[in-house]
Amino acid sequence: MRALPESVKQYLLVTGNYWAFTLTDGALRMLVVLYFHQLGYAPLAIAMLFLFYELFGVVTNLIGGWLGARIGLNRTMQMGLVLQVLALLMLALPDKYLAVAWVMVAQALSGIAKDLNKMSAKSSIKTLVPKNQQSALYKWVAILTGSKNTLKGLGFFMGGALLTIVGFQQAMLTMATGLFVVVILSQLLLKKDLGKAKNKPKFKDIFSKSAALNYLSAARMCLFAARDVWFVIAVPVFFVSQLGWEHHQVGTFMALWVIGYGGIQALTPKLIKFAPEVLNKIASFWGATLVVVTLLLLAALNTEFDLATVMVAGLLIFGAVFAVNSAVHSYAVVAIAKEDGVSMDVGFYYMANAMGRLLGTVFSGLVYQQYGIEVCLIVASILAAFAAVFVLKVKVNTDG
Repeated sequence: MRALPESVKQYLLVTGNYWAFTLTDGALRMLVVLYFHQLGYAPLAIAMLFLFYELFGVVTNLIGGWLGARIGLNRTMQMGLVLQVLALLMLALPDKYLAVAWVMVAQALSGIAKDLNKMSAKSSIKTLVPKNQQSALYKWVAILTGSKNTLKGLGFFMGGALLTIVGFQQAMLTMATGLFVVVILSQLLLKKDLGKAKNKPKFKDIFSKSAALNYLSAARMCLFAARDVWFVIAVPVFFVSQLGWEHHQVGTFMALWVIGYGGIQALTPKLIKFAPEVLNKIASFWGATLVVVTLLLLAALNTEFDLATVMVAGLLIFGAVFAVNSAVHSYAVVAIAKEDGVSMDVGFYYMANAMGRLLGTVFSGLVYQQYGIEVCLIVASILAAFAAVFVLKVKVNTDG
């Protein structure tokens, strides 16, 4: 470590911090979905438990980018870690105290924590990569994003396994303890001025004035709503209620899905190379491909093929195409963000990401409960089509 350049050391520290947080975030989501389904909650009721998680993510990204530019990304990253520890401790209480309102408040803290941490990690890369090295920026963003999703997949597996082995409350205490150690190490090792803007931005500056960033944010919102409208609530509940899978089986499959998805994200710079000026066309092509894949899965559900085989194969193909879309979008926002106060632009973009997750989560529970998995897929294909159209308007300027 001592022989490495300072920028690489900080990148590794940021990535390690992000990995540790993401493990607990993935495990927490899987634990809440499976545990409250086990307690008899309907799909829409489970979705409502995540309402504040996603809603506060929207607000956090909008304000967090401004806050990071003023006080430094190391501090916003630390705030995220501490809030996650508090959320886990709140959920470690006995069952009789886990009222819906209490769980929603804990999820709100976790949502704030997740987006403070993610915004800080993604924004910091812009400050660590030399100007005009777009290929390096593409690679570093893809590695961070892909590895994060791989760890989130491991978190899904960890959540399902912990629920089976030690139970809900003990799982929360275990994760809170581990994350607290990361808080201490992060405080000691991260640079104190990471990402702090030279010119203090005003609060009114949180809303983007860049047409490219606005279109990209709209595309991101639709892209993630297209995924979550069937993936977040509908898929786990479908596997348990319709296919008879056990909790650890659901957790294992979801883990492998996200791990594979993250691996493809990390490899995207090697698999798909393009000049920044044609990024919008590349992103739109892959968005259109996602629409086709979703509609093909919908059609396959109405054939005589084994239902479990169709769902598993469809999810794997959807995940691969979605991973490419997400990686290209993630590079685009860091490429077009202003270097001074980068967290302002990245925060605005991830605000739209959180809005997409919010819409997707709510409609995942609502649409699945009322109409089933097939209508979830129809909605997903429509949203993916909107994402493909919006991203065509995005122009990347690499002059500085």
